[in-house]
Amino acid sequence: MASEITVAGAGIYGLACAWELARRGRPVRVVEIARIGAGASGGTVGALAPHAPENWNDKKQVQLDALTGAEAWWAEVARTGGVDPGYARTGRNQPVLPGTEARMAERIAAARRHWPAWATMQITDAPQGPLVPPSGTGLWLVDRLTARISPRRAGTALAAAIRARGGIIEEGASTKGPAIWATGWTGLAPFGGGGVKGQSALLAFAAPEAPQVFAEGLHIVPHADGTVAVGSTSERDVTELGTDAQLQALIDKARALCPALADAPVVDRWAGIRPRALSRAPLLGPWPGRPGHYVANGGFKIGIAMAPACAAMLADLILDARDRIPEGFRVPG
Repeated sequence: MASEITVAGAGIYGLACAWELARRGRPVRVVEIARIGAGASGGTVGALAPHAPENWNDKKQVQLDALTGAEAWWAEVARTGGVDPGYARTGRNQPVLPGTEARMAERIAAARRHWPAWATMQITDAPQGPLVPPSGTGLWLVDRLTARISPRRAGTALAAAIRARGGIIEEGASTKGPAIWATGWTGLAPFGGGGVKGQSALLAFAAPEAPQVFAEGLHIVPHADGTVAVGSTSERDVTELGTDAQLQALIDKARALCPALADAPVVDRWAGIRPRALSRAPLLGPWPGRPGHYVANGGFKIGIAMAPACAAMLADLILDARDRIPEGFRVPG
């Protein structure tokens, strides 16, 4: 029988790596010092949104691969474990700012070059859904590639699928031996990275099929459970780990952008530390100088979107010695 592989950390990255190994028939054990989704993976936003397609690079290609394969990947997770992660490809509305029309045309042309034909990006004067932010041009940029997922449900679904394949998950446990290290922002310290505080909220407003919104740096994401997520802040100088006035300002801004949310009650407030590697790209691959140890971490703001693709690349490396990891993702020595 193949030897068991240990994964340290039960956030989205650790669980995605464990699931990718388990679905390929490898025994896995996940050890989590706290609980499933205790860190940034316990947030609320879940925007699976692409980077702008101009200035194409390896990171954008990996993200595209993850986004285009996400529907089938998460569907298999749901079938195996019997838990719905809340995934849906519902698209996105973004207001076109005055003076940016030419840049938006370039963005659409770049999407045609790099995205699959079905993942259309276009300008419209009639965006769909009840959550439509104001546009100074009367135009909105819409796309069909953007999706959403419930981060907490995603973690629960992955854990259920791993256990259904015979994997073991131990909460309140740790390891010092060889492992895949997916331990969040504290695990980035050896590589010069760290954490950035984020705050987000859930509002009670049912629009499960509506496109999400990105406007003035804010994600507004309708979920399947009758809530809309709003987030998030990015706070480098952290003095307080709880929620505070910055989150209330974010909620007020979301209500101003989307008046349909004006009377929607807040049902959850979240604050946590999100991992950020020095390059902002994920760190993936062997841990230099530590044979048998691997790293799967980082991916600031895009971790949950890129986790399936990153997990697949790491599984290829560990199981088949097939190295597809981009140079910009490699763990510094």
